[in-house]
Amino acid sequence: MKKSILCALILAGSAICQAQTNITPDVLKTLQGSYTGTPTEKALRNAISNVGIAKMAVNQENAGTKDKNFSIEIKNTGITDQKSSGRCWLFTGLNVLRGRAMKKLDTKNFVLSQCYLFFYDQLEKSNLFLQGVIDTRKQPIDSEMVRWLFQHPLSDGGTYTGVADLTTKYGVVPADVMPETYVSNSTSEFCGHLKRKLREFGITLREKSEAGMSEKQLQALKVEQLGTVYRMLVMAYGVPPTQFTWKEKTYTPQEFFKTYCINEGEDLNKDYVMLMNDPSRPYNKVYEIDYDRHVYDGHNWLYVNLPIDELENIAIASLKDSCQMYFSCDVGKFLDRGVGIADIKNYDYGSLLGTTFGMNKKQRIQSFDSGSTHAMTLMAVDLDGEGKAKKWKVENSWGSDSGQNGYIIMTDEWFREYMFRVVVNRKYCPTSVLELLKQKPTRLPAWDPMFMPEE
Repeated sequence: MKKSILCALILAGSAICQAQTNITPDVLKTLQGSYTGTPTEKALRNAISNVGIAKMAVNQENAGTKDKNFSIEIKNTGITDQKSSGRCWLFTGLNVLRGRAMKKLDTKNFVLSQCYLFFYDQLEKSNLFLQGVIDTRKQPIDSEMVRWLFQHPLSDGGTYTGVADLTTKYGVVPADVMPETYVSNSTSEFCGHLKRKLREFGITLREKSEAGMSEKQLQALKVEQLGTVYRMLVMAYGVPPTQFTWKEKTYTPQEFFKTYCINEGEDLNKDYVMLMNDPSRPYNKVYEIDYDRHVYDGHNWLYVNLPIDELENIAIASLKDSCQMYFSCDVGKFLDRGVGIADIKNYDYGSLLGTTFGMNKKQRIQSFDSGSTHAMTLMAVDLDGEGKAKKWKVENSWGSDSGQNGYIIMTDEWFREYMFRVVVNRKYCPTSVLELLKQKPTRLPAWDPMFMPEE
């Protein structure tokens, strides 16, 4: 009898589990009851299907004229346009550098060539991938690292470390020395072909290694492969100059960079630090992401994770000293692109869809719902009577027709939720932060969520 009761309980339990794990007809009937088809629901459904969610979710209670005055603002250097490319990181870095060049050149109309540096970015990333294949040739092809390499042979996205390493190694040139091309303004098609070729080269390197080719021979084969990559890049972007004449003076790209873009003795790596606000990890720690670099012999992305209040104080100190910054954020969240305002009150998605969206910043990072997606130049802050930020302003690279004539204004509430990193000169960091940099960094894998390159 007891055995029969036990069996019955087990069977009943199995039925319950089955009902809970699968969408059975009974469960589906329950779900169908969540939409009752009231006149209000029908009206919303019709509006959403014909107009779209974003327009329907505009929060009219938050509409109206916005305050566009800033207590601290660095004069802009002019709006650039990355067009259909993922080079925001490069535009942002060069926008900061060209601001310096414009002062030294005493001009209001000057742009550095993004195409020139992007050529070398793609060449260096190709070498980074191919050398990574050689370095991991003994690992199984389905190992996590090898799989990641072949999934990400290169991209047109990047971070500040790429700007620092590439400009230091290759210098810069004015935009009219190596102008943009159709491909540099619309990178996806060519990048797709280049990635396909790199994967082919990577498979060849692994097969040659398995057949007994020595590392020295593999390196020679890699250089031969890079010759093909170089030729492809020339076809897409042009021939990068090794010397040029500009305003009756002759320079190498490195000479032009040292003369106009940095101060004597300045090092864009050693003199600057990346600050992150990532509440999903312990604060006051230093992190380094493996393979998150543009140059094989360059620098991985290394950052100090700080509470948002500390990060804001450092950013304010930099702006007070007229030093704009490389800045990145999750730009698409609650951004009204038409007016260039980022405000978490811009849209009321919850009321429209009859639910709530309650994750905090930590949870959004952990669940891959939010991460840094775009880089811009942080150039202004508006402070209240106590010296706390009320709103911020960035110079964007989407052209002068976007947003506030090319700029975006962010409320401080939005800034705290969706900004991720800024790059500041060490002199604006308190001693406590500089002491943190003496730590041995916690090394994160290449597939960490924070790897996401800005585009």
